[in-house]
Amino acid sequence: MAPERILVVDDEANARRALVTLLGEEGYEVREAADGAEALAALDDFSPALVLTDVRMPRMDGLTLLRRAKEAGSDAAFVMMTAFGTVEAAVEAMRMGAESYLTKPLDLNAVLVVLGKALETRRLKQETRQLRERVAERFRVGNIIGDAPELQGVYALIQQAAPTRATVLILGESGTGKELVAQALHELSPRKARPFVKVHCAALSEGLLESELFGHERGAFTGALARKEGRFELADGGTLFLDEIGEISPAVQVKLLRVLQGREFERVGGTQTLKVDVRIVAATHRDLEAEVKAGRFREDLYYRLNVVAVTLPPLRRRKADIPALVSHFLERCNALHGKAVKGLAPGTLEALMSHDWPGNIRELENAVERAVVLARGEELTADDLPPVLRGPRPSAGAVERLIPGATLATIEREAILRTLEMVQGSTTRAAEVLGISVRKIQYKLKEYGGGGPGPDEDPAADPQAPRARKEAPWKPDPEA
Repeated sequence: MAPERILVVDDEANARRALVTLLGEEGYEVREAADGAEALAALDDFSPALVLTDVRMPRMDGLTLLRRAKEAGSDAAFVMMTAFGTVEAAVEAMRMGAESYLTKPLDLNAVLVVLGKALETRRLKQETRQLRERVAERFRVGNIIGDAPELQGVYALIQQAAPTRATVLILGESGTGKELVAQALHELSPRKARPFVKVHCAALSEGLLESELFGHERGAFTGALARKEGRFELADGGTLFLDEIGEISPAVQVKLLRVLQGREFERVGGTQTLKVDVRIVAATHRDLEAEVKAGRFREDLYYRLNVVAVTLPPLRRRKADIPALVSHFLERCNALHGKAVKGLAPGTLEALMSHDWPGNIRELENAVERAVVLARGEELTADDLPPVLRGPRPSAGAVERLIPGATLATIEREAILRTLEMVQGSTTRAAEVLGISVRKIQYKLKEYGGGGPGPDEDPAADPQAPRARKEAPWKPDPEA
């Protein structure tokens, strides 16, 4: 491992060189500067892990150096030196982000101890930041949160389809996050700098939807007082997301098919043919194959839309993601409502895991927001949840009282759920605390949520080993 770099800043040459010699003998790579201005110039090319600087110096003092370094984005730890025996300057430096301070004349042993602690603190901060970045990368594609095995195929399809021009059809029950998949496809594509335009097809009547999609000319119908550009024109060069595509009328289906085939259309009431470069992403909660067989959806349009199909699993099939989703919604709802809820009280996560979530992620978000609004303390309790989710709420000492005579499975369940509450839903951090694999935690969460092991999953098998899944394909509920 390369030696850590320390920049020594002091206008007293003898004191500065003594520190350089001492730190060099301790194995550090050291550079010196006679004042703050010289040190500031050295930050870029030397990139020190720590700056040991005097407070009082000509040209630029230590406090100004600290402030300027932080403004420039330096992540170096700062330790201040003062010869005046007062703590005012040191306190100000600590407020500005310094790790510690030393008083002159220096005790060399104290110097080594303080610098060692400051460097260790910096290392821990870097490791924490890197861990958060890894967790964020692992749990998100775009704004999609989850690490359950049921989502891995979805992530792979998004990564493969996003760079292409292919039309994508997103299937899944209401509330499963279809719009987030559409946004991810856009943000990961070469079109990300161009518009992402959304149309909720079920919210508009046939006439209004046609005008929204293709635009209209002045006088095309009563109330058309001026020409209006449609969503296809607005999305030129970008992505057009057609949500609830299964709700459009046969007449609009015909016009949409023409756009998909030739990328051209006319405005309502117009004669000019317009050409656009638009990537289409569509979504529906309906089973379009069944709609085709029933004669309610054109077969040729279905095959034009279904170039790449992405099927989102319902939340009841990916309950292992509930802790991470709850942590995300907590953070967002705290910011939205000015609250400071830090986590879940004992029993709250178990109540959330036990529910089947027919409304999927949208229902979970609503439940968390309600709980945050009603919470009186720093933890969400079962009493804060909607009535349908409330269950028994154990006390903080429940685990200890369980141990005499409790089964190992019961103790394991409590340990996993309470650890997840402690680490704000991160299965990665919970696995590290408990000394087990992330896969083991995901498996257990699925079991606690009532899903049980899949037909090819062996609870006694190595939790790290890959397992095949033979689940029946999801069929959307036409009444949903």
